[in-house]
Amino acid sequence: MQDASSSEIYIGLMSGTSLDGVDIAIVDFAQHPPRLIHNATWPYESDLKQRIHDITISATTSLNNFCQLDVELGLNYADIVNRTLESCDIAKHTIAAIGNHGQTIQHGPDADPPFTLQIGDPNVIAAKTSITCVGDFRRKDVALGGQGAPLAPAFHQFLFASDSIDRVIINIGGIANITYLPANAEAEVVGFDTGPGNTLLDFWSNKNQGVAYDDQGKWGETGSVIFELLDSMLNDEPYFQQLPPKSTGTEYFNSNWLLPYLRSELSAADVQASLVDLTAETIAGGIKALPGSAAECYICGGGIHNRHLLRRLQELLPGCQINSTQDLGLDPDYVEAVAFAWLARQTMNRQAGNLPSVTRASSATILGGIYPAQGTN
Repeated sequence: MQDASSSEIYIGLMSGTSLDGVDIAIVDFAQHPPRLIHNATWPYESDLKQRIHDITISATTSLNNFCQLDVELGLNYADIVNRTLESCDIAKHTIAAIGNHGQTIQHGPDADPPFTLQIGDPNVIAAKTSITCVGDFRRKDVALGGQGAPLAPAFHQFLFASDSIDRVIINIGGIANITYLPANAEAEVVGFDTGPGNTLLDFWSNKNQGVAYDDQGKWGETGSVIFELLDSMLNDEPYFQQLPPKSTGTEYFNSNWLLPYLRSELSAADVQASLVDLTAETIAGGIKALPGSAAECYICGGGIHNRHLLRRLQELLPGCQINSTQDLGLDPDYVEAVAFAWLARQTMNRQAGNLPSVTRASSATILGGIYPAQGTN
């Protein structure tokens, strides 16, 4: 009987900056490319989502609330794993480990001293699932002088790199980031956060339309770009002019960042159209500044469903065909969850998970901590 010590099956849990819920991916790495056995998204309950949002945006909370939320998220993640495995009829003893990204509540790699923090106690996950959990992936990279983000480029290189053509992977979650994968194996992989992805679009849609997101970008498409507003946001924000390495989060790009730019007489639909262009312009600008020219761009993350945003990206990047990572064999909604399953595998195998060329850490390093299950899986 296969057990965890010989298994190549890992679980990845990703709860991103968009706060739409938890993505789970069960992945078999026994072959290349790996096989995605099962994937699903579990939305956060509204009260839990609101409390995560509040602690992230305000950057202040009571110590009691912080500790409770850390454990509550751990329980939530464990419940998702248990219920998913039961629904798939997959035995726990066949799972090598769970890779849990956790929920980022603060990310300050350029602070003094630098820091990043994700919550969702991996001890709780290991105890409640009886499966070894790997967590706290980002802080070792920060301790070595890196940004701690993005971490997915190492996985992008593992799965998506071509030896014949330069590629760019564009992840559009709450925050957007890009990975440049040169065909030349001796050239450096480059990756960084470009700025807001869906976070401002979702906030404005919820505020004005009463829905969590702009379905396919249909509402934003009805508006007209307010170029004075767009230019102000692009030119006034230092992050957009900052050179890589760089990373950011929704604790920075949120309603507190956006609202000072707006005037009451502006059309809500026009503001949404302008925010679409803000995301598109910053992504395209990042790609245009890369050291090489990529002919293929592949999108993953929730932004793949915003057709208006994708059209704007294609217009801004006429030389790069915009595709989905599905064309490379992986569902765009679950690339990051699979990435954290892979990162857990790297850690369990004592292999590095970061790319210093991306984060500018002083060295490649094994990421995260291993939280063993009690007894055997």
